[in-house]
Amino acid sequence: METLRTFLNDSTFFYVFLTLITYGFGVMLKNKFKHPVFNPLLISTALCIAVILIFKLDAAKYKQGTKFISFLLTPVTVCLAIPLYEQFEKLKDNWLAILLGIISGVVTSLSLVFGMCLAFGLSKPEFIALLPKSITTPIGIAMSEKFAGIPSLTVAAIVITGIVGNIFAELILKVFRITHPVAKGIAIGTSSHALGTAKAMEIGEVEGAMSSLSVAVAGIITVILFSFYAKLM
Repeated sequence: METLRTFLNDSTFFYVFLTLITYGFGVMLKNKFKHPVFNPLLISTALCIAVILIFKLDAAKYKQGTKFISFLLTPVTVCLAIPLYEQFEKLKDNWLAILLGIISGVVTSLSLVFGMCLAFGLSKPEFIALLPKSITTPIGIAMSEKFAGIPSLTVAAIVITGIVGNIFAELILKVFRITHPVAKGIAIGTSSHALGTAKAMEIGEVEGAMSSLSVAVAGIITVILFSFYAKLM
């Protein structure tokens, strides 16, 4: 077992292979059962954690081994501009409603984090770490580090927020009877960033484009408001 553990930890491509094969398995389950609970990211995360725990592998080695995948995160985020360009007329016709919707979503998210941290007595570093939960990982980590938060907690909060949004987005939209494509996209993108945007693109082209816009604009607004909220605790 020790020899196998050493071999896996030292393997250059093992963790990349593990990540891709578990994600592919998650996609297969999702396509077969057509149920939101079979989320590929959730399944991949759970299986990777299970393998690391069972074989007692080094989590730091996993991070190092999958840095090639992490590197693609920023280019993929930039590619979200493509559906936005295709729906540019929708953006021009609804720009004020879109802007106000994103601003209200960001303020609501930040305020809820502040209220919950007060209610549960969390420390300031924990509060700072949770504030950027609804924006993309690179921006969230940067803000957490700048204001002395806990980057690892920030990553966990962002991933969980995205997974929850991806799984429950359609259900929440139905409960609150949100039917307009632009409103759907703004709600999903503002609350659950790129992972939510993946779900929005499944729902429709307009939803995906508006969600992509929301990810970018919500990130900018969050950065602007971050210092104000950081001083509240």
